[in-house]
Amino acid sequence: MKTKHLLTGSFLGVLALLTSNVRAADPLPSWNEGAAKQSITAFVEKVTKEGTPGFVPIPERIATFDNDGCLWSEQPLYFQLFFAMDRIKTLAPQHPEWKDKEPFASLLKGDVKAALAGGEASLVQIVMATHAGLTTEEFEKAVADWIATAKHPKTGKPFTSMVYQPMLELLTYLRSNGFKTFIVSGGGIEFMRPWTEKVYGIPPEQVVGSSGGLKYELRDGKPVLVKLPEIALNDDKEGKPVGIQRHIGRRPIAAFGNSDGDLAMLQWTAAGPGPRFCLYVHHTDAEREYAYDRASHIGKLDKGLDEAAAKGWTVVDMKADWKVIYPP
Repeated sequence: MKTKHLLTGSFLGVLALLTSNVRAADPLPSWNEGAAKQSITAFVEKVTKEGTPGFVPIPERIATFDNDGCLWSEQPLYFQLFFAMDRIKTLAPQHPEWKDKEPFASLLKGDVKAALAGGEASLVQIVMATHAGLTTEEFEKAVADWIATAKHPKTGKPFTSMVYQPMLELLTYLRSNGFKTFIVSGGGIEFMRPWTEKVYGIPPEQVVGSSGGLKYELRDGKPVLVKLPEIALNDDKEGKPVGIQRHIGRRPIAAFGNSDGDLAMLQWTAAGPGPRFCLYVHHTDAEREYAYDRASHIGKLDKGLDEAAAKGWTVVDMKADWKVIYPP
């Protein structure tokens, strides 16, 4: 009997130790200790502690994340633009007129700067020419095939390996605490949906992005949805709260971005009642990734940086706050 009690006591002691270790395990191991990390864990503890004024029921724990520059890199060009440029080269034999028509002529010559000199209008032309006319299934396959082999021109890494390890940990940490995580991006909704579940654990129905028109029709007797050369929603800047309302139907209690394009989403989130959390990822690490903010042509962070300081939002200094940038 005494031996049995000793064994039972030993087992309970080991169990208690294991439980303690699990509780003590760092949910954000790639984050350095500091104000940014502490603000995240303090917020999560506040909204998940039942019986307190800050408690938020699970259905209301909505967190929205920008994608470009927040979950993965975005320099020197948005990754979707690399996809579109590769599509231009693939489709060029079917469009001989592109040799003398901008922005396509410059792209075919490899002069990206000249091709994009027209600003947003040029971007729209490129995207429409490479995205429209396909069925949603055809476009999904084109994206999946491209992203499986395409590599970043500077790092040589697959684009999907240039996601931020600290943000992957943050997504997992939030979901383990009852949050539902959404992408709310200026990028194309149909471009992101084929791969976000595998890369981020975010399923297609939790992806909100810029979207073009769709048309139902029969092709060879089969019902299909065809992508049209028109913009139905520009899910950037002031369009982000609109996209959130249309697709999610709940105001987030936490929002994460990296540029002025995310400012409206963070403002919309912060304006709700109860506990709120807003975070900007500030690109400060030229050695491990890129350093840019107020003057950048991609991911400009100017007004957002000022508002974050004025409102007390969390600003992540990538160089100081993150132990690693990309997954090992």
